[in-house]
Amino acid sequence: MHIKDAVGNDYARPRDVAGENRFAFTSHADSAFDVCFENILITAPHASSTEPNPPIRHIELDIDIGADAKDWSAIQAGEKLKPVEAELRRLSESAKEVADEMDYLRTREIKLRDTNESTNERVKWFAIGTMGMLILLGGWQIVYLRAYFRSKHLI
Repeated sequence: MHIKDAVGNDYARPRDVAGENRFAFTSHADSAFDVCFENILITAPHASSTEPNPPIRHIELDIDIGADAKDWSAIQAGEKLKPVEAELRRLSESAKEVADEMDYLRTREIKLRDTNESTNERVKWFAIGTMGMLILLGGWQIVYLRAYFRSKHLI
């Protein structure tokens, strides 16, 4: 197994993973993570390659982030907290994560709204400029065609 982020930092590379395992790490950057599994089957020299029941492996990956990723039973035992205190602490961290996410979303919404208003303003002035150009070109065509037809004595 190999855990790596999009920046190129390696977080874990355990070998011979069997059974249920838990790996925890703190990321260096806010990015996407890749979890790669390598499945190597080593067969015995006397085993036939056409076995009727080939070996089957089942992998279940569960990724937790933030307060959910912490081992609260270890924290409770380490700090000698009562179960209610540990649960309150977990809920407090979850609430803090929700508040932080709301602040992030609020700043993103402000940036996107500013971008939208700027784009709308530019489109408005482009449309006004285009209409003005079309009116000027239409007026010029009328004046030019009137002068042309007068020079040909058609008017």
